[in-house]
Amino acid sequence: MHSPRDRLIAFVMIMPSVILIAIFVYGFIFQTIQTSLTDWGEDPSVPALAADVEKSFVGLENYYNLMTDPMEFDFRTGMVNTFFFTIFFVVGCVVVGFGLALLLDMKVRFEGLFRTIFLFPMALSLVVTGTIWRWLLQPEGINSLPNELFGLERIDFNWLSNRDRILEFDWNSAPMYLTYIGVFILAILAFNFFVKRRWGSMGWAIGIGGVLLFMYLVGFWENTIWPQLGFESPDGEFTPTSEPKGFQLALLGIIIAAVWQMSGYVMAMFLAGIRGIPEELREAARVDGCSEIGVYWRIVLPQLRPVALSAIIILGHISLKIFDLVFAMTGRQNFQTIVPGIQVYSAFDNNRFASASAIAVIMLVLVSAVIVPYLWSQLRGEER
Repeated sequence: MHSPRDRLIAFVMIMPSVILIAIFVYGFIFQTIQTSLTDWGEDPSVPALAADVEKSFVGLENYYNLMTDPMEFDFRTGMVNTFFFTIFFVVGCVVVGFGLALLLDMKVRFEGLFRTIFLFPMALSLVVTGTIWRWLLQPEGINSLPNELFGLERIDFNWLSNRDRILEFDWNSAPMYLTYIGVFILAILAFNFFVKRRWGSMGWAIGIGGVLLFMYLVGFWENTIWPQLGFESPDGEFTPTSEPKGFQLALLGIIIAAVWQMSGYVMAMFLAGIRGIPEELREAARVDGCSEIGVYWRIVLPQLRPVALSAIIILGHISLKIFDLVFAMTGRQNFQTIVPGIQVYSAFDNNRFASASAIAVIMLVLVSAVIVPYLWSQLRGEER
């Protein structure tokens, strides 16, 4: 039982940190949100850094322009690039990291040496990683290895400047795909809750999925959250236009570099999880006639679910705010690999403070959508 004096001392000790966080984190977040609701730097005829510059409140106009203005198509491309980069980056790191952890768990010789080699990329900054892989992915780099080593025809592929894309879709159709993805994920969660007979959680998943589907069917997505692209004629008639998007093949080189750097970190997480499983469980499974593959499938993998979830959350928030790796490998002028972090930098460099702040707020919302549910579930687990 802590005395009031102990609580007072603890409060006084943590107060400086609380004040600094309130000022330099939440205070700046509030300032960024406030700036995103103004027109600061949006008019080229008005110097944004003038001493007497006036900032007018425009509400959500900057956000609306980012989603609908034909001149802001690079922002929408950056959002699509971030989506695909996150998917392939997270999947690649988890698969490679788990595979390396399984190999090391087989008691191979020189395990410490291999573990150090796999973890070494984590010691490098993303800028150094980007510089190294930019050299490797030049036309005279990896592409020429088949010819130099085996006398085969060299690879003809532009890793960082390829203009081709796959998995194409229209930007206006994105709400439909997002709705289907959300309903599918919630259906999987509801089925999982049903198997575990967690009726309350299953009801929440079904309810949220139903609301999401209803919002799409009544057009709330297109009319309110996701404005459709197009032009409005003088007589008020709206003409929709298409804006094709997809997975830019130029992102492949960046994804390879990112997976190379972070897969060792994921390997360490999985290896720690595997080594934390009591050996008695595996021995009991083997005595019951379970094969080695069955031991991993029925004993090891279920025990690694919390580790996998933590790895996915960490990798997800890293990918959503990626900047330095892309900047080091392709710069900020490569439209095929542009991401919101690059656009924030470019907008600030051009004194477009309102648009830069709006993009930064959108990035904050995306990262929060990944982190907050995870932290909430962790806190609930600790309370239980």
